[in-house]
Amino acid sequence: MACVKPDGTLTENAKAVLRQLDRPLSPEEIAPRVNRPLFQARSILRELKSQTLVLEETPGLFTISDLGKAKLG
Repeated sequence: MACVKPDGTLTENAKAVLRQLDRPLSPEEIAPRVNRPLFQARSILRELKSQTLVLEETPGLFTISDLGKAKLG
């Protein structure tokens, strides 16, 4: 599931996840907030982390990075 399109823009799923990360959250907390199954939330977070759009503050807790904030606009 691609979260970042070839032109560098974000998919709606990626934007939805990033908007939730104003404080550290786990995939289990994020999934119901964005109305996605847990496996999809984890997949989205993995991809966003690989693109440095989210940071893993502590194991299993994610926050939005400065780059992620910039991508959201």
